[in-house]
Amino acid sequence: MTIYYLIIGISMLVSWLVSARLKSKFEYYSRVHLRNGLSGKEVAEKMLRDNGIHGVQVISVPGQLTDHYNPADKTVNLSEGVYMQRNAAAAAVAAHECGHAVQHAVGYSMLQLRSKLVPVVNISSNLMQFVIMGGLVLMAASGNKIVLIVGVMMFALTTLFAFITLPVEYDASNRAMKWLKDTGTVTSEEYVGVKDSLTWAARTYLVAAIGSLAQLLYFASLLMGGRRD
Repeated sequence: MTIYYLIIGISMLVSWLVSARLKSKFEYYSRVHLRNGLSGKEVAEKMLRDNGIHGVQVISVPGQLTDHYNPADKTVNLSEGVYMQRNAAAAAVAAHECGHAVQHAVGYSMLQLRSKLVPVVNISSNLMQFVIMGGLVLMAASGNKIVLIVGVMMFALTTLFAFITLPVEYDASNRAMKWLKDTGTVTSEEYVGVKDSLTWAARTYLVAAIGSLAQLLYFASLLMGGRRD
């Protein structure tokens, strides 16, 4: 299992580095105040209106970087540091989450696919480690690979979900940046901060997807008779 722990270690390290960089970027661009004086909440509401979306509510939620769009109750949930702040970082996050609302409104196919997979992926995520570990023990003891095959298939589903998430997140960011720039909601200087913030945010999803793929390939190699150390 040495290779597995090495993969996990590298993935965690890269994820931590990217997350730390993202946090520092947001802290930096949080000091770039918008000339128009709009708060994150006001930016979100303006983007929704400009896209003809009137049934989505913008609300505040506790925590840091807890921002998300909930398609179930049609709410744009902005963290406390975004909801009331009037800076480039807040504008970037607010517009990005509204980008998901726009995806929902226009029926963006990848978002629809991702939403359909959520219930199944949640179950797989909670069980797959136990199934895989049990499968490895059973395969070592008796050579039976059935349980491990099930575990690898569950892991493959979560990996697929991670890669489906990528175009959803990148598309939401592209919609956000285009709207912010085309409407003049941010100045050219502020737009640099918006783009940089969203670029680093997207990289967290990319690192997660690559890490998941690396783990999947390792387990697949065990299934096909590869070495375990």
